[in-house]
Amino acid sequence: MAANNPTLHHEMRTLYSDHHGWLHAWLRKKLGCAHRAADLAHDTFVRLLARDEPLSVDEPRAFLTTVAQRVMANHWRREQIERAYLDALALVPEQFAPSPEERALLLEALYEIDSLLESLPIAVKRAFLLAQLDGLSHAEIAARLKISISTVKRHLVRAGAQCFFALNAA
Repeated sequence: MAANNPTLHHEMRTLYSDHHGWLHAWLRKKLGCAHRAADLAHDTFVRLLARDEPLSVDEPRAFLTTVAQRVMANHWRREQIERAYLDALALVPEQFAPSPEERALLLEALYEIDSLLESLPIAVKRAFLLAQLDGLSHAEIAARLKISISTVKRHLVRAGAQCFFALNAA
């Protein structure tokens, strides 16, 4: 949020004071957990604070619901990634298991990769992950996904470009 934008500060203060309690209750009802609801309500307002332009919201509860649903979807996707990572980690012999610090770094890297690939079609993501995580060749990916090798190559170029340009923009 722009530090010198009094209009934006006022909008956020009003939105928070008028609707935080309602949003928390709505999330608690959806999630069945007051603690998780508090975390996601907080994350919803943090996401809004990151904006630089005025909100100009006519229907604040509908607006907050939409933002909170996106925050929830991101939360569930992160949980899914973590669960899959922990399941894969359980298969690794203990002497080769990463330290807690390495686990945290690896999870953050997985979240970032997921975020970078989020806007891509599912077939492009699958081809990229099969190549990068499973080390499959173009021919193996083509057979697994039942697509041509040239399509696999196009998918990998598209996913690679998505990651490259996103990282260079950061």
